[in-house]
Amino acid sequence: MTTPTVPSTIAMPIDPLRCPAAIITGTGHAVPERVVTNAELSAQLGVDVEPFVSDTLGIHERRWCGEGESTATLAEQACRRALDAAGVHAIAIDLLIVATDTPEFISPATSSVLHGRLGCVNAGTFDVNAGCAGFVTALDVAWKFLRADARYQRILVVGAYTMSRWLDAHDKKTVTIFADGAGAVVVERGTQDGILASELFADGRLAHDMGVFAGGSAEPITDAVLRDGTRNHLRFVRKYPASVNEAGWPRIVQSVLSRVPANPDDVSLWLWTQVNRSTIETVMQSLGQSMTRAHTVMHKWGYTGSACLPMALDDAVHAGRLHDGDLVVFTGSGAGLAMGTLAMRWRTSAARASVPKMERA
Repeated sequence: MTTPTVPSTIAMPIDPLRCPAAIITGTGHAVPERVVTNAELSAQLGVDVEPFVSDTLGIHERRWCGEGESTATLAEQACRRALDAAGVHAIAIDLLIVATDTPEFISPATSSVLHGRLGCVNAGTFDVNAGCAGFVTALDVAWKFLRADARYQRILVVGAYTMSRWLDAHDKKTVTIFADGAGAVVVERGTQDGILASELFADGRLAHDMGVFAGGSAEPITDAVLRDGTRNHLRFVRKYPASVNEAGWPRIVQSVLSRVPANPDDVSLWLWTQVNRSTIETVMQSLGQSMTRAHTVMHKWGYTGSACLPMALDDAVHAGRLHDGDLVVFTGSGAGLAMGTLAMRWRTSAARASVPKMERA
């Protein structure tokens, strides 16, 4: 199979004064209560999952939803924490975007469920499904809404993931990796540069290599599907070439940085899809960067798909790793194949939009 490549783009420096700035003013995350260790999975599978899961993937434990927990449950918790961090009430949000490929229902949208729970009565809402690139895609969409239409002042973006609901308990390839969680950010108009540049990439030739293939219009759930138990659970049909990320991430990152303009040495914090620590190490080395500049959370939360980047961001914020003016680069990729990178200046004291926040009553 031909390895997909990220097309080169013409470098166009960004002038933040030409369009409204978009800054992140609050972050939050949520994880289920249940902790699942590698030892527990080794006993469940009847085979030792170490050292590969710990040493190569970097995953020591993960969180799975229990009874009463779901995609919307985790998303609500993460959003409330992000709103509190931003000092914003839900009624001050103009748009709610949910990035997930593990929805609450087939229909209606998870964002509609979350909209009602949060009370975002003044906001429109929709879901984005770009697999594990969902959060970068949704954040990119939010930025463009703020740039394009003055009616949008504050947007709430959340990545939410409960893949444990679609795991086969006996499939070592998936059950050891995937986990549940949610991460959210409040994005507001500001007077200082925030989000600077972004880029999305896809290769639909890989669409059938990984996924949950039964349950939609092409393969409805039937008794036969349930008895077989294959297509209604997450499956790796064919392994993606390592070069998809090891070569693809540096290419898309360099393309985005060329439009900031900046170079890898200017980046204070790198946030990568949290699926494989060894891949992150390889990519950081290829960019000439120390792993100390990358923040990872897979060791304690497992791989949480569209939620992993905002979860890692919130964790980095609480760890004191971000300072005003720091250049942060997000890169997400996953099933589809979908990939996205976004670069932004972190702002801790930026002036925000002049619209009243409508504090809690």
